[in-house]
Amino acid sequence: MNYLSVENITKFYGERVLFENISFGINKDQKIAFIAKNGTGKTSLLNIIAGIESPDSGQIVFRKGLNVVYLAQKESLNPDFTIEEAVFNSDNPMLKIVEQYEHALLNMEDADAYQKAFDLMEQHQAWDFDTQYKQILSKLKFEDHSVKIKTLSGGQKKRLSLAIALINKPDLLILDEPTNHLDLEMIEWLESYFKKQNITLFMVTHDRYFLERVCNEIMELDEGKIYKYKGNYSYYLEKKAERIELEKVTLGKAKQLFKKELDWMRKQPKARTTKSKSRIDDFYKIKEKAFQRRNDHKVQLEMNMERLGSKIVEMHHVDKSFDALKILQDFTYTFKRGERIGIIGKNGTGKSTFLEILTKQIPPDAGKVIVGDTVKFGYYRQSGIYVKPGQKVIEVIKEFGEYIPLAKGQKLSAGNLLERFLFNRKKQYDYVEKLSGGELKRLFLCTVLIQNPNFLILDEPTNDLDIVTLNVLENFLLDFQGNLIVVSHDRYFMDKIVDHLFVFKGNGLVEDFPGNYTDYRAYEDSKPVIKETVAIKETVSENKTSYEETKKLKREFGQLEKDIERLQAKKKRIEEAFLNPNLSPEKIAEMGEELEQIRKQIEQKEERWLEVSMMLE
Repeated sequence: MNYLSVENITKFYGERVLFENISFGINKDQKIAFIAKNGTGKTSLLNIIAGIESPDSGQIVFRKGLNVVYLAQKESLNPDFTIEEAVFNSDNPMLKIVEQYEHALLNMEDADAYQKAFDLMEQHQAWDFDTQYKQILSKLKFEDHSVKIKTLSGGQKKRLSLAIALINKPDLLILDEPTNHLDLEMIEWLESYFKKQNITLFMVTHDRYFLERVCNEIMELDEGKIYKYKGNYSYYLEKKAERIELEKVTLGKAKQLFKKELDWMRKQPKARTTKSKSRIDDFYKIKEKAFQRRNDHKVQLEMNMERLGSKIVEMHHVDKSFDALKILQDFTYTFKRGERIGIIGKNGTGKSTFLEILTKQIPPDAGKVIVGDTVKFGYYRQSGIYVKPGQKVIEVIKEFGEYIPLAKGQKLSAGNLLERFLFNRKKQYDYVEKLSGGELKRLFLCTVLIQNPNFLILDEPTNDLDIVTLNVLENFLLDFQGNLIVVSHDRYFMDKIVDHLFVFKGNGLVEDFPGNYTDYRAYEDSKPVIKETVAIKETVSENKTSYEETKKLKREFGQLEKDIERLQAKKKRIEEAFLNPNLSPEKIAEMGEELEQIRKQIEQKEERWLEVSMMLE
């Protein structure tokens, strides 16, 4: 079933053509990843499909009544809403029913209103929906739904926008970098959620494991053309390599034909017959094809960085806390030359703070940090770079350095470094304000690298970078001979670049794990599973409920007991009715379905009863 058709759309950015006359369709149950270089219009294309922007030509044709939800990179939530109000601020009829029921739970004294709300939940079988929306909020770390949105961080707002998009269960979900601002646990949950759900996706993401495990089709915009690959990321890599190899063969044949036709052209035929004019026209087409070049870059650098001495960095018995939040407790580690360390952990466990202590941006509460005399840090921060208005790309990087010294007395100029990171000569003289978000990140990386550090620290370097740039960065880092620390939620990137991990567990605990991320997940998955009831109890003990919340829970607990008792009685009546020998097959089938629904409701309510009872302990 076709959901929408993109028909010959073109989009300009100033005088620059982002894409021209591209066409494709999206069908039910497809999970499509859209891949293209930064600055080629990925976000513009998503905005056009979502109706936020208009194409300069062409059109989008939607199936009638299609429910489309778009999760943009920048959230657009009402800051004065609470989390609960933001969730229920929707046209989704099921959410309206759940909202009415939630409100009735808080006002149990109005028995008629409660009964009406309960009957609506029964009539529309909204119990599953009620459970699912709470599970989604819980998985994305929203426990207190009364919090105002204006008090949330940027990452929390992005997560809430994601939660709202999932809760609304659209026919088509459009996602722009959905894994940004999610920690690894959340990413893996989202991955699992999309794999299980029958949902149609069209997304831009740089997370290659996500692409591998979720998507069933890859669509690439390359050199202005759309290429489709009906498979996951591994299949895409294989088939793209075959396509490029075929293009090389075709290009070789075109060059041979060009030489042959060039000889004919040089003879300057005097007789301009219709046939010869046609051949002349064909010659210019052959010439254009023969001189096509792919804009692929591979970094192979042997940098002549300042040699690291025997002492790199030592951290002795380091403590750090912010009020009651412990970041480090008695942390000791001596860095060795050439180490490549990845840092992982949930958001808020102190990964970025650790980097600032390591580089002496902030002092520890106790202990000491000793940095060797030969260490030269290069620090890529999430916050990005400040750029003066009116600056050109090349001017920005030259403020930090003119060149990187290479082996054998050679140099890599600032312009050449920019070229390697996909800024061609023309792009280098663009004004910085014209760059996309991903291009700004690339430029910031270049300003760090041009300083020729021997201890490189990268805090979430993969956010907003396209897959092409990530491959360039990975090649660069594989050539890098100094020390490297990377904080990233990009599992593919971590597996390729680092060889052991610091795992931030929270409450000041940091585990040193000898392996990459995949090794760590295999190790964690091999541990015995803790019973869910114990996990619930531990979570509850860490998050004490407020007085108002306790009152609400007590009311819900009492109502759950009544609901379970009522459903059990209803179940018993149906079971007794089955003893009637005069029942028709149709009636038996109907009663069987009703009994199954009641069993499910009892199971859900008993699970919630157990959870609430533990919260009230």
